[in-house]
Amino acid sequence: MEQLFGLLPFIVMMVVFYLVLFLPERKRKKQYQSMLDSLSVNDEVMTRGGIIGRIINLQDEFIILETGPERVRIKVQRKGISSVSKSSQIAE
Repeated sequence: MEQLFGLLPFIVMMVVFYLVLFLPERKRKKQYQSMLDSLSVNDEVMTRGGIIGRIINLQDEFIILETGPERVRIKVQRKGISSVSKSSQIAE
């Protein structure tokens, strides 16, 4: 019985460690995947490298962005998108 009480602080620390580190990360990953799944043409996005552009074409793994005043088109991976502004928010 004393051995169980000796392990109790360690078990409590492991549970707290799990709750503090792993659960928020899992939630963040779900939100990020949801954002990637909801991408649509004409959404304005920012890549992880800081490039801002408008989505022209969606493919399974890649996205074609149009950026800059010369309307340059670039191909980026979906995983390279860091944030999205929906087209209705940037229309005006």
